[in-house]
Amino acid sequence: MKIETLSVDFTDEQKRYLEGFTTGLQISRAGRGLGGVAAGKANVEPAGPDAAHIKAQDKALASGKKLADQEKFKREEHPFDAYPRLKEQARTNAPPSPADNFRWRYYGLFYVAPAQDSYMCRLRIPNGILKHWQFAGMADLAERMCGPFCHITTRANLQVREIPPKNTVALIEGIQDLGLCSRGSGADNIRNVTGTPTAGIDPQELLDTREYAREWHCHILNDRSLTGLPRKFNVAFDGAGKIAVLEDTNDIALAAVAVKDGFGVEPGVWFRLGIGGITGHKDFARETGIIVMPADATKVANAIVRVFIDLGDRTNRLKARLKYVIDGMGMEKFLVAVEEKLGHALTRIPPEAFAPRPEFDRMAHIGVHKQKQAGLNWIGVALPLGKITCEQMRGLAKIAGDLGDGDIRLTVWQNLLIPGVSDRNVGIAVAAIKATGLAVKASQIRAGLIACTGNAGCKFAASDTKRHAAEIGDWCEPRLDIDTPLNIHLTGCHHSCAQHYISDIGLIAAKVPVGDEDDTVEGYHLFAGGGFGPNADVGQEVYRDLKAEDAPKTVEKLLKAYLSHRTSSEETFLGFARRHDGETLRKLADAEAST
Repeated sequence: MKIETLSVDFTDEQKRYLEGFTTGLQISRAGRGLGGVAAGKANVEPAGPDAAHIKAQDKALASGKKLADQEKFKREEHPFDAYPRLKEQARTNAPPSPADNFRWRYYGLFYVAPAQDSYMCRLRIPNGILKHWQFAGMADLAERMCGPFCHITTRANLQVREIPPKNTVALIEGIQDLGLCSRGSGADNIRNVTGTPTAGIDPQELLDTREYAREWHCHILNDRSLTGLPRKFNVAFDGAGKIAVLEDTNDIALAAVAVKDGFGVEPGVWFRLGIGGITGHKDFARETGIIVMPADATKVANAIVRVFIDLGDRTNRLKARLKYVIDGMGMEKFLVAVEEKLGHALTRIPPEAFAPRPEFDRMAHIGVHKQKQAGLNWIGVALPLGKITCEQMRGLAKIAGDLGDGDIRLTVWQNLLIPGVSDRNVGIAVAAIKATGLAVKASQIRAGLIACTGNAGCKFAASDTKRHAAEIGDWCEPRLDIDTPLNIHLTGCHHSCAQHYISDIGLIAAKVPVGDEDDTVEGYHLFAGGGFGPNADVGQEVYRDLKAEDAPKTVEKLLKAYLSHRTSSEETFLGFARRHDGETLRKLADAEAST
């Protein structure tokens, strides 16, 4: 039936009615994806697994604000309801619309145009541990369907690249055939859960994190109400092993601690709770004074996430992380809200109740190291900026199956471990690793050199970080003898996937102005003195608008200044950098260039 437009003067009351009627229609249409037609209508309570998300969106709309585009995409059609359209796009080899580009990230697929006319796929590997045959299977999949390589990421994860649209569905279903998955590894979801890479085999660990990481991983996968958060969400478990898992950079940091007797709680190993970490925004997970029984870790993390679902910003993506919820309401009020979700009080104790954490070994991710099991070792394999070919993957998988315990363990330092190698097989395992073209030894410069994907494969990045990181390593390694642990991280954008702020030397990509015609070239802002764990702090800016071509020599002269001016051979670069402000560090480095 056609409704004719009438030229009518409406009363103020009629106008208000029509405005309310139109708003109701818009909300109803927008609600179909998450909660059906009824969502958003007056006096109708949203129901189902997406109800909490709809209520949070409705609250934002009722306050007169506009939802972020991504919230609209979720509201119009939940990504997990759109799989048939993903299959149709694969059948026709079609690129996604902007809305579908967001939705397909729920399946771990990221369309990376304009950097490439292809997808990247990121997996979920709880605690970063997978079987050797799964690792080999991923090599076979990548070789058939993607670029013939994998990257190990700073979340102890695997990602594959250069995936044509026609291969997307076959790839993610092939991943599932291997007993792995990519579901929820992107967009507004809880990302891959990290844990101590030497869990269960580390001589100094307080707790084996594998059980708790797996429980949280399965909890996420089997509860749709935990998808569609205001923004991404990171959780990490630290068992107090030798290799840092950088839990304090996560939204939820659960770090194993020994609690002393005499503080009103059962002494022993608990998790110490930190929340709100997002180092790209210059914030570490904040101390809460709360400890959690390991068996309750999933319950407590679940309650925190559900408060975030209710209160996270659905209108401004730049302020939509957990940090900003805590900033807005204060830590104590936030924790009260968590306790309401839990239904009971959290356990609080003073800082003096904690025994000191065993120290990190910043080189434990590279080389041969003794396990807690007598006669067994893990071998840390050095990878060039996290990249590994399919042939190398199959080779390492065979070594892990034949000479190790069958596991491959990924680390947040963009490399992997082969555990369970007996003393008698260490020599042959090392020789076999070298035969793949990889190494088990690395200089301090190479061992701590980290880079994100960069603009070769990421539309957000301003520079080719992996290439420039390799150039820094190639230039500095033969010219400098660094004898203490050193981290150099290059990140391509403000998302800080390579966590430049927490490294000894961190570089964030920038377009550097040149000439008089508003031209720019690839470059960086350089920071120094960042750290993690007991040394957690954000680095200070030393150089701004540094051309990429000048980065290798600039890093060299900064390291030469360290070697020339450190107080003793025992002083780390971190200690040296923190003794000086950015201007002084720059003057010391520039003086080295002139000598």
